Formats: sequence, C-alpha cells, structure tokens
Amino acid sequence: MSPERIIVPLDVASEAEAIALLETLPEVTFWKVGLELFVNSGPGILKILKNQQKRIFLDLKFHDIPNTMAGACRAAGRYGVDLLTIHATAGKEAIAAAQQAVQEGAASVGVAPAKVLAITILTSLSARQLAFDLKIPLELPDYALQMALLAQEAGVDGAVCSPQEVAQLRQTCGDNFLLVCPGVRPSWAEGGDQKRSLTPAQALKAGADYLVIGRPITAAEEPKLAWNRICDELVGS
Repeated sequence: MSPERIIVPLDVASEAEAIALLETLPEVTFWKVGLELFVNSGPGILKILKNQQKRIFLDLKFHDIPNTMAGACRAAGRYGVDLLTIHATAGKEAIAAAQQAVQEGAASVGVAPAKVLAITILTSLSARQLAFDLKIPLELPDYALQMALLAQEAGVDGAVCSPQEVAQLRQTCGDNFLLVCPGVRPSWAEGGDQKRSLTPAQALKAGADYLVIGRPITAAEEPKLAWNRICDELVGS
C-alpha cells in the first residue's frame, strides 16, 4: 500500500500551526484543509502546500442552493486542489451545478479541475441519530448508498463515506467512482467522535481509494512515529 493513499488533516487553527505540522511530517504527500483552518487563515495555506508539491483535499463541504453552490465551487476550482467536497443532501441540481462550476473555475486559470466528492453522511452520526434526530426512515447503510447514487447520477467523481459503508458503495457504484473514507482508526488509537470506523487495512480491503487519518497521527505524542507505524502496518497487511 502506498502512503500516498493516506490523507492527513491539517486540523489546526492557524497557518503557523499548519506549517509546523508540515515540518513535523515531511513524508506526508496528501493533506486535508478543512473549515477551521481555511476560515482562520484563508487560501494562503493552499499556496504553501502547492509550493511544497503536496496534494490537497479541500474539505469545505459546501451545502446551499444551486446558484450559491456553483459560485463557491467556481471560486474553489481556481485553487488547483485535488479533491473538493460538497454535501449530497444539497440535491441533484446543486450537485450537478457544483461539478460544472469546478470545471469552469479550473479552466479559467488553466489548472487541472478538482475531483468533486459528495458527502453521503457524516461519520460522526450513528444510525440512532439518523433515525431519531434527523427523522430519516432509511437504515443508515441504505441512506449512504442512496446519497452516493444520487451524486453519481449527478456526475460527480466520487463520494465520502464511512469505512463501514465503503464495500457496498464500491460494489454498487463501480471501480471508477472515487471513495474516500474519513474516521479511519488504527486498532491502537482512540475512536473519538467517530461512530462508524474501521482500521486502515480493513478500509482499504473494503474498497476505499483514500483514507483520512487525523488524530491518531497529528495528536500523537510523536506524530512521525505514529505515521510510520500506520504505514508499516499497511505494508504488512
């Protein structure tokens, strides 16, 4: 397994903290920039990552009406990132508008377009929360599959799903549909707020293309050792 299939989140509050983490883990080639860092520091962190030849997962999870989604995704498309997230629950029209807008934004500045990924259901949500809090009558795996199929029909490149749903999505959506799994936890790490997790080896075996592994690495006393341990376990699996 190539370490390039592991995406590490820059889940910190400032650009200075992000740079410190980059310096701590120079081996990491694929980084995720989420809401907290992007809102705090703006797109400057994306330029820093690109200058270091890093791949970028811009995880902003856009969710709005189609026109607003298109405007945001057109702007994000100009950044030249590799992956960009939207929420599937925005609906088919908004998903399609987002996909088209990313292409337009990238073309306007001559960069490769980001692959658009639809969030199926957040990995922090449990089946009970889906049923009782959100009042959705479907079983959680069925709901995740329906969201992925909606996204695929709307023309996006892939979906974000928990490791526990990835096998079903892979079987149904096919090999060319990109599947990214957050909430992946090694057996020796705490689960935290992730309700539907698997180990890295299990998630890859189930059909994930990329794994997002955050706190087991970035919150470890020695992040480099944690990174190496995960990579070694995957090579031996």
